[in-house]
Amino acid sequence: MSNIPQVSGKETIKALEKIGFVVITQKGSHVKLMRRLPHQKQTITVPMHKVLKKGTLRNGILKPINLTVEDFKKLL
Repeated sequence: MSNIPQVSGKETIKALEKIGFVVITQKGSHVKLMRRLPHQKQTITVPMHKVLKKGTLRNGILKPINLTVEDFKKLL
């Protein structure tokens, strides 16, 4: 298991935009992003916190879009 980087919500959004995600809406401190793939649409919500919790990053953001921690680190 690799180390999960400590990143902010803003840094996470910038990294995800590099792989095709676009901001579609924001409600309070949560930003919803979406990307279209050939046979599916992926939508995730990123909290705009100064430091995202490791579980939120791994299970709430990376896991639903099938992105590994190593691939995410490369995007940063």
